[in-house]
Amino acid sequence: MTIGQDLLDGPPPTLLPVDNRTTDALGVGATPEKVAADFPDSSLAWAILADQAWGEKRVIESYAFARVGYHRGLDSLRKNGWKGFGPVPWSHEPNQGFLRCLNALARSAKVIGETAEATRCAQFLTDCDPAATQALAE
Repeated sequence: MTIGQDLLDGPPPTLLPVDNRTTDALGVGATPEKVAADFPDSSLAWAILADQAWGEKRVIESYAFARVGYHRGLDSLRKNGWKGFGPVPWSHEPNQGFLRCLNALARSAKVIGETAEATRCAQFLTDCDPAATQALAE
């Protein structure tokens, strides 16, 4: 057992650090494209781009933006102690960019017929936090 891990409940939740760079830039009117270019490690910027593309029915672009944000989010999670499993709470706002990308990847994969990927991502989202699945339900 590692420090902070409960034998019955598994690993502790992973809480990503606050990303003031992204939120500050978006708050002063920077476009998501500019924020993603300036801070490519920001899952939130990629999630916004994926959601915008989805809303405009640009499914392939949504898929691509979501995939970048998803992988950048995995990097951030690992850097912050995540071992490939365990809770990533929706209620912790800095986690929401990653979780939004995971949801966007699931929905766009489903539309393009990548069924196994869609199923895997949807299950991963629920495994991270069932509240995220509910919050992001269309």
